[in-house]
Amino acid sequence: MEYYTVLLFIVGLIILLTALAERVKLSSPIFLIIAGIALSFVPGFKSVHIEPDIIFLLFLPPILYEAAIKIPHKDFREQFSTIATLAFGLVFFTTLGIGIISHYMIPEMTWSTAFLLGAILAATDAVAAISIIKNLGLSHKTNIILEGESLLNDASALVAFRFALAAVTGSTFVVWKAGLTFFFLIFGGVLTGILMTIVMIFLLRIVKNNSTAVNSFLLLAPFVTYLLAEEVKVSGVIAVVVLGFIISAKGEVHFSDKVKMQSGHIWEMIIFLLNGLIFILIGLELKEIIQDLDLSSLFTYSLYALVITVVAIAVRAWHILAHKKQLEKALSSSKMQNNRRKVSANKLISFQESVIISLSGMRGIVSLAIALALPETLEGGTPFPMRAPILFITFMVIFYSVVGQGLILPQVIRFIKKNN
Repeated sequence: MEYYTVLLFIVGLIILLTALAERVKLSSPIFLIIAGIALSFVPGFKSVHIEPDIIFLLFLPPILYEAAIKIPHKDFREQFSTIATLAFGLVFFTTLGIGIISHYMIPEMTWSTAFLLGAILAATDAVAAISIIKNLGLSHKTNIILEGESLLNDASALVAFRFALAAVTGSTFVVWKAGLTFFFLIFGGVLTGILMTIVMIFLLRIVKNNSTAVNSFLLLAPFVTYLLAEEVKVSGVIAVVVLGFIISAKGEVHFSDKVKMQSGHIWEMIIFLLNGLIFILIGLELKEIIQDLDLSSLFTYSLYALVITVVAIAVRAWHILAHKKQLEKALSSSKMQNNRRKVSANKLISFQESVIISLSGMRGIVSLAIALALPETLEGGTPFPMRAPILFITFMVIFYSVVGQGLILPQVIRFIKKNN
């Protein structure tokens, strides 16, 4: 009963704070994460522990599925080169950048634990970014790129984490094996998503005259797809995204207006509550995270986290600007212009868009869930190296990116629009 009461209180708080944030024209994630931190230190408040497996199963599938359904597929394909370089290439460059700075900056941080921290913080959380910028009148292209990145980058970050964790626990890292495994995970995820779509279409044809049954199956589909993909050791993230893409395409033709309207209302409410819960839960974890740390070290680790946040932004900005130049070079190249696959002007990114995308790389619940998934001990019973500092630094990077970038980004966007 205690947890039930706490959950009702948190849901009510989410609704209240979201409405308040809209009224004062500030981002709701900022309000919610600060509220979660404050609640975690209220005497007698029942703490809510985040189980990583529950986070991955409860939060990721519906958020990814809903985003895959809503994103315009034509625009996604047109911006795919930029989306792919952010979702795959940038994840590994970020892992490398954070790993190098962490190894040289943080005492006792070995190469393996440094790259593990980099892998944990490699994936951005577009839920926070989109929540912050949604009412600021960004270009359609920028929104497509950020939303598309969020659909794919969790998959590459989880793969990077898997290999970094293996290195910490003593496994040998082999580049060609890592590449083959990554390909298998992605290809297997695509195949699983296609197979689950075939099953879903078959079931939906059986109940097509019952809109409630149709929407119930659509609600169940992302959870089952993600769980099945993870059971067969392929990417559940990619499987759910593929499912959402195909169901969305089929739905335009085969779903009635009643089903579409009901589905829209259902998913709007679910995503609203899940997004709110994400940031409240992040804040609620702080008290538990700092229990295993010496309080005198918190300031030092907070400074390390601030440096890592700046490095992550710098790596992201460098990567985006480099990609911007590649697109411009490809467009101006006569060789590419004579090629059937030439780069269109619509794929180009302006400097202003590059700045906004660079500052939109907030970290969120996926990074925290990955960090919490770290084992407490190694196989021989030895404590996992630097687990508590990694958890705290991860939390602080999330806090800096959501609150700090969340406050700075709207000002930058307004400045760009004013001087454009």
